[in-house]
Amino acid sequence: MKNWLNNYFGFTKREYNGLLVLMAILLAISALPYLYSSFLIKKEKISPVEKNALQKLVFVNQQQAQNHYTNIRTQIEDNESTVNAHLFKFDSNQIDGTQWQQLGLSAKQAQAIINYRNKGGRFYKTEDLQKMYTISPKKYKELAPYVAIANKELTNRYENKGYPAKPMYEKKELIIVEINAADTLQLDEIKGIGAAFARRIAKYRERLGGFYKKEQLMEVYGLDSIKFNEIKDQVKVNAASIRKININTAAFDDLKNHPYLKYKQINAIIQYRKQHGNYQNIEDLKKVVILSPQIIQQLAPYLTF
Repeated sequence: MKNWLNNYFGFTKREYNGLLVLMAILLAISALPYLYSSFLIKKEKISPVEKNALQKLVFVNQQQAQNHYTNIRTQIEDNESTVNAHLFKFDSNQIDGTQWQQLGLSAKQAQAIINYRNKGGRFYKTEDLQKMYTISPKKYKELAPYVAIANKELTNRYENKGYPAKPMYEKKELIIVEINAADTLQLDEIKGIGAAFARRIAKYRERLGGFYKKEQLMEVYGLDSIKFNEIKDQVKVNAASIRKININTAAFDDLKNHPYLKYKQINAIIQYRKQHGNYQNIEDLKKVVILSPQIIQQLAPYLTF
């Protein structure tokens, strides 16, 4: 192995020895968990006798707990049986300790209920008496027919929370808006168009010179085909009101803000006009090489000659 390492890596004797020591350390670290689990940890085994004794101990503890609970219940029922009960209609949220005792509860039982109410506890329905550990099932059956909670709206805690009624929002009625004449407030009346879209539409309309068809609304930032289908039946377009540009007299500043034209295209239109004279019709624009048929078709409604 030493010769092989020297042939391929050129290790010195010191480097070779250091490599062997490092490999030995790595092997020792890798084997340490197995040695620890095999030799250092002794698993304790429980004999059958000890297992049975443990099960009996658990069983005895369970029995003692059950007996303790039964004794408490028995004691409560015994206390209740020693009191002469005078049953009458009562509101469990209103009567005081003396009246609870008249119903057959001991002084301690009555005080426990009063403490529960003082901490904010409420009885919303007759069945809520069952959650009082001081009242035995037997006593509950005896008292249940006489419970009469005064505020009926509290009989179901989920029906009346005292929350304010939710405001009723008026739905926007479907109206038809002429988008070339409408201001932002009128555009906001379109169902599906909020204040932000209304401002964008108005700003784009100003740059464009007006809309000549509804589909141009999809050129507004953020207004996709889904939104367009939602509002298209609420808008109409008066193409006669769009602002037109005389292509034979327009300067660079007159065209620079139009969304369909770029600076190079504007320069090409003006230079061609200087060299060849005025444009006679839309067909003459096709002679400007930098203008595509699509751009010319978009520009046509906005140009005069």
